[in-house]
Amino acid sequence: MINLKDVILLEFAYLETFTKRLETSWGSIFYNESQPNYYNANHAHISDAIDNPKLIVDEVKNFYQSRKIIPRFYIYNLDDQQELVEHLKMDQFDLEELISPVQLWDHKLLEKEKRKDISIELVTKENYSDALHIECSITEFGGIAVREKAFEVEFNHPSYIYYLLRYKGVACATACIFINDNQARMESVATLEEYRGRGLIGELIRYIQTEVAKKGLENLWVFPINEKIEKVYQKYGFKTVAKLKVGHAFIGGKSIKEIQGY
Repeated sequence: MINLKDVILLEFAYLETFTKRLETSWGSIFYNESQPNYYNANHAHISDAIDNPKLIVDEVKNFYQSRKIIPRFYIYNLDDQQELVEHLKMDQFDLEELISPVQLWDHKLLEKEKRKDISIELVTKENYSDALHIECSITEFGGIAVREKAFEVEFNHPSYIYYLLRYKGVACATACIFINDNQARMESVATLEEYRGRGLIGELIRYIQTEVAKKGLENLWVFPINEKIEKVYQKYGFKTVAKLKVGHAFIGGKSIKEIQGY
C-alpha cells in the first residue's frame, strides 16, 4: 500500500532542488523568483482539508503577486477540499483536475541484445551542450525560456545523474535520475522529435534501470505526466501503484494541460 504522504515527501525533496520552500500551518509554498514562469517551481501545495480557506487563498495570492508570480495551487485529496475549491472559484481561479499516475519499477531487468547503433554516456561538461539542446527542444518542459536555467541547476546538483543517448553518433535523447536517501526517481525523459519511434527511450530506460540496480537503490519511481505516458512506462516494468486526483488552480497564464500540449 502506497502512502500518499511518502509520495509527497519524495515530490517535495525533488522540488527543493530547484525552488525554495516556505512551510506554513496549512501546507507548503514553493517559489523561485528568478524563474517566475517555471510553473513547477511556483505552486502552493495543500494535502489536508483546511479551515479558513478564504484566508489561505488571500495569503497565497498576496505572496505570489508581491513577487510578480502567478498564484497557483496543487490540491491533493481533492474530494475533501470542496470548501477550498468553492472559494477559489469565487476568487476567479480556474480549476482543472489532473490524474497523476505513480509508477514503481518491478526490479526486473529485461534481457535484450545490445544495439550497435546506440551508445549511452553520462552527461559531463564535455557533452553538456548536446544534452541542453535536447532538453530545451521539449515544449512540455517549458522550452528554452525555462529549461536552460533549470537544467544548469539540476546538472550541478549532487542528487541528479544525467544520461545522454546517441543514435549513430547523434545526441538525440536524455533522461536523469534524482536520488533522495535510497530512492531514485526518473525524470526529464526526452527525445528529439525527428528521432522518436525508434525505440530509443526504451534503451535509455533499461540502461538507467541497470544503473539503479548496480547502485543498490531501493526503488525507482516515475511520475508520468498523463495516462498515455503511463502506458509507455508499463512496457518497461513500471507498475502503477497509485493514481492521484490532483486539483490545479491558477489565476492567470496557462493550465498544466495547455503546457503539456493538450
